[in-house]
Amino acid sequence: MSIHLQRELRSDHAGETGAVYIYKGIVAVATWRRDEEMLSFAKTHGVTEADHLKQIEHWLPPKQRSWLLGPWRLAGWLTGALPALFGRHAVYRTIAAVETFVDQHYQQQIDHLKEFGGPDGLLPLLLRCQADEQHHRDESAALAGEKSNLLLRAWCWTVGCGSAAAVVLARRV
Repeated sequence: MSIHLQRELRSDHAGETGAVYIYKGIVAVATWRRDEEMLSFAKTHGVTEADHLKQIEHWLPPKQRSWLLGPWRLAGWLTGALPALFGRHAVYRTIAAVETFVDQHYQQQIDHLKEFGGPDGLLPLLLRCQADEQHHRDESAALAGEKSNLLLRAWCWTVGCGSAAAVVLARRV
């Protein structure tokens, strides 16, 4: 596997690790708030993200994984827990923002594989992961509705920028 693909898979592994912890953060707050709808949403999506993480781990040996998994877990947990403190609408908007970024990130990798090729089985995996993330994005956006205040828009912008910065860093370490 090329160095480029190893770096991309490292960023996917870091991202899916963060995603698992986003939902763990939501679960923690939803449990505390006794919000069954938010809890069900987070648990269902968390299962999908845990499966993505398991599949990426199949492709990326432990030695090639990010050294920053601890910070990715913490950042993910906070990215889920903080909006959950403000309720479902903030959670749904946050997930839509994260998944919008992830969809684009996977698309870049899919385009690269289509142009340059790669190991057998990797393209179908990324296509499946992308489809799941698109579903999460679309479901979250529909649940969030159209109204969004300035603070929440600023939060979602920050989440998108943070996701982009995390990818750059994860590719390197």
